[in-house]
Amino acid sequence: MTLRVARFVRPASSVFCAASLATLAACGGGSVCIGFDGCVATNPTPSVALAGTAATGKALASANVNATCAQGAGATLSDGGGRYSLAFNATLPCMIAVTSGNTTLHSPVFAGGTFNTTPETELMIVYLAAQLGTSESNLIASFSTNVQFQQALSNQSNVLAAQSAVVANLQQHYALTLSVPAFLTTPFTVGQAGVDSDLDALAKAGAIDSNGMPDSAAVSLMTQAGLAHPLAKASVSAASIRQ
Repeated sequence: MTLRVARFVRPASSVFCAASLATLAACGGGSVCIGFDGCVATNPTPSVALAGTAATGKALASANVNATCAQGAGATLSDGGGRYSLAFNATLPCMIAVTSGNTTLHSPVFAGGTFNTTPETELMIVYLAAQLGTSESNLIASFSTNVQFQQALSNQSNVLAAQSAVVANLQQHYALTLSVPAFLTTPFTVGQAGVDSDLDALAKAGAIDSNGMPDSAAVSLMTQAGLAHPLAKASVSAASIRQ
């Protein structure tokens, strides 16, 4: 009696497994199969991985870090040194916002990798907004739905040109030399020479206020500089947004 049942169960079990495996093969990557009901989609490998340091000369520790992208978003907390990393499904470009107390700083993201968030990157957003003929607050608020803004920030040349403009204007206006011109993507540690010591120098010169935000004079400086160099429509439309 027991042997007959065993002979009956094993073939049925084998047929079920074989059918499940066949269905699983038909599903392809990124799916799983349950019984005979077909494929159920699973989350694909995260398409965007970001890391960086949030600082004002001091680390923005345990700060809320939010990345809003053309499609998708991610969030995390910075560690005690202001460092953060996150991976999530999204379509570039993105805008990082880091908030700690009265300080909220932003940074543009055109690729995966290291993108810091500092008063210098905030001034990049000010400059880019002026180039686009809008305010910084409107650029930030409308970023996730405004294709023109997304196209502008997905263009690496636009973003890196804004970085160079911030460096040139800060150095000239505040009579100092920044040791790291590529402050957006250069990894750094708070308390060490490099991006962080540049932030200290800017704070001493008055370009960064007591809350760690760009001083109003620095914001005005970058606004005027951006207005003087508007982004040509060709350079904005040349960048493609993946749908």
